[in-house]
Amino acid sequence: MPKNQLPRAQDLAERALANFERFLHIEAVSGIVLLVAALAALLWANSPAADSYERFWHTPITLGIGSLVYAKSLHFWVNDGLMTIFFLVVGMEIRREIYEGALASMRQAALPMAAALGGVAMPAIIYLAFGHAPAQQQGWAVPTATDIAFAVGVLALLGKSIPANVRVFLLALAIMDDIVAVLIIAVFYSSGLQYSGFAVAGVGLLLVLGLQKIGVGTAWAYILPGAITWLGMLITGAHPALAGVVLGLMTPVVEMPMRESPLEAVTRFTSELLGRAKAPEQDASDLMHPLKRLRLAQRELVPPTVRMQGWLHPWVAFAIMPAFALANAGVSLAGADLSAEAPRWVMIAVVGALVVGKPLGIISVSWVMVRLGWCALPDQVNWRGIILIGLLAGIGFTMSIFIANLAFAEPATLGAAKLGVLCASLIAAALGLSWGMLAVRRRAA
Repeated sequence: MPKNQLPRAQDLAERALANFERFLHIEAVSGIVLLVAALAALLWANSPAADSYERFWHTPITLGIGSLVYAKSLHFWVNDGLMTIFFLVVGMEIRREIYEGALASMRQAALPMAAALGGVAMPAIIYLAFGHAPAQQQGWAVPTATDIAFAVGVLALLGKSIPANVRVFLLALAIMDDIVAVLIIAVFYSSGLQYSGFAVAGVGLLLVLGLQKIGVGTAWAYILPGAITWLGMLITGAHPALAGVVLGLMTPVVEMPMRESPLEAVTRFTSELLGRAKAPEQDASDLMHPLKRLRLAQRELVPPTVRMQGWLHPWVAFAIMPAFALANAGVSLAGADLSAEAPRWVMIAVVGALVVGKPLGIISVSWVMVRLGWCALPDQVNWRGIILIGLLAGIGFTMSIFIANLAFAEPATLGAAKLGVLCASLIAAALGLSWGMLAVRRRAA
């Protein structure tokens, strides 16, 4: 075998792994996986094995050391534990967009910001217009959120014929939407706060700031401070997953300060490493120090927000969000009891608010802002693109179900709200795809 030729099995494995990594970063794929997980949960919850669905997600999982024991269901650890990582990525996306993206300047951010507020207010107004009893009115925030992964995934299915700035506008709008959703959860769905928990969370955040000040760049060092922050949020009574947003916003968007630029350091340590490796009587242990310094310099070539998002994206898109969908989309059609008036109206209100309210709020506010001359449409984005964005914003899957779990305690009403979110998301996706294909044909013509 030639010196530089790999064994056939290893060569095939490397090619397969490279193709698999490219596959994991296709946005449309993550949306499809999320949809498949939701459909699987729906089928499981309505199959003859429906009892096993409830039993599985209520399996107790215990964490503890000695006499300190904390036991919660698997459903809790998915919704309150794993979703913290999802919110961490959301926080880092917001941080990056504020620093160098669509939210970096008021001129860029004004239109998607206004459109997002319209897309939050109109669905809430439509939901409340159905005149529910006070217990059902708690769900007014369920149809206000847009699912970034699902919406961008559906947009990706339309291919490169859709201008890139349409995607940027949708991302900016969805991120603003997430900011509002996080604030809604913190203000309206966190009752009876225990303020002692903020002291615990504050300790975790101070540890994070301290590690950043002394130049600790490895993510592993931040797990313990992050866990302390999460525990503090749990003690307060606020949703502990919000700790992820705070930690994401604190993630640096520039590389760690070094005595020389990362690129210069990589060049110098590479030269030093090559010099030692070619020495006639070199000791392998002599290579450890320059290798360590080289790895540090290589790490700092990429800012922490970009590095962490790239590392977490496959886990969030293909493990955490599908697990969340599997744990929460399993709505029993029999248990939802749509024959009862309250659950039926909750479902209808959620569908109407997402499918009609979202596009109406986004398009109308955008039109008013442009008409008054306060904003201008971005380059390559016309009104057909704004309509497409409005329709896709009606996909409220992940965050909407998340809020529904906080808003409703009664199983029948919660099931109806989740079913409304699922139906509305599918309708919005179908409408968005149909309108997008029509826009693509017109553009081609």
